Amino acid sequence: MDIETQKSDTDDAPRPTGPQDSPALSAGLPPETAEEKRAARGATRPGDRIFLALSRGSGIFLLAIMAAIAVFLAYRASLAISKDDANFLTAFEWNTSLVPPKFGIAVLAFGTVVSSVIAMVIAVPIAVAIALFITHYAPRRMSGPVAYVIDLLAAVPSIVYGLWGALVLVPHMDGLFGWLDRYLGWTGVFSWDQGAPRSMLTVGILLAVMILPVITNVSREVFRQVPQMHEEAALALGATRWEVIRMAVIPFGRSGVISASMLGLGRALGETMAVATVLSPDFDIHASLLNPGGGTFAQNIASKFNEATEFGRDALIASGLVLFVITLLVNGAARMIIARRKEYSGANA
Repeated sequence: MDIETQKSDTDDAPRPTGPQDSPALSAGLPPETAEEKRAARGATRPGDRIFLALSRGSGIFLLAIMAAIAVFLAYRASLAISKDDANFLTAFEWNTSLVPPKFGIAVLAFGTVVSSVIAMVIAVPIAVAIALFITHYAPRRMSGPVAYVIDLLAAVPSIVYGLWGALVLVPHMDGLFGWLDRYLGWTGVFSWDQGAPRSMLTVGILLAVMILPVITNVSREVFRQVPQMHEEAALALGATRWEVIRMAVIPFGRSGVISASMLGLGRALGETMAVATVLSPDFDIHASLLNPGGGTFAQNIASKFNEATEFGRDALIASGLVLFVITLLVNGAARMIIARRKEYSGANA
């Protein structure tokens, strides 16, 4: 009798609950999945729905703006190209007042690409070196002022850079051009005929100064995000400071540096007033980077837009369409590079 009463009391006592009695397991789901599903069901609150709609709408609106720009440029460009008597892609002249008009973008495309490449070759190594110095070498009381000066350089207007280039940079380029002509003139690329140094090399140097703060600031912030554990582990294994940077910091920040470089390249491709102030334009492709002449898309549009006729503006818009496509291709290539390098980044370690 006592045994039966004890058994009945045991059966009626509350049983402890545990993970094995959770609704997730009873439904055949792991606990994490159940929690995630409950969180997803809880994301239907009005505030979450409004934020989701605004975010999605902003993305769609941005794509719509890009599509509208592309349609506008393509339509106006087609009006001009259909009346062009020269080859738009290969012609070395720009004369929209002729009957029939003749204009092409060969010189503009060459000048835009060459000046931007020169700027990137000069600016990217210097910017990465400055970013590493600020984040890993400079003492705290020095890194702050240096970073502040770099930030100030990023805020300088383009026209100010152009005035500095015309009044300070150009008059002091004779020594550099003479040295390049003396020792590297045999290549043809650095030969100089003693003309005014308003050339593609001068433009490239000016663009390098302009994009340097942008690349430096982004690279600096990327290098600051390197996990301290990675650096400490390398130091514990006996690595020097440079080996820590080479094995831990640079692999982690490679994608960020590429993104920073693409931001700088975008500014170099579309720079207008600074290039127009420094360059002595003509519609010819020179083998030497030191002799005056050449042109870029943005500089040509800025210098000819005010005095152009309605048809001339359509022709300039056609050149702007080419610059638009080049910019999209550059950004697409950058995204592909970042995607390919992402698996090797220290961020995934």
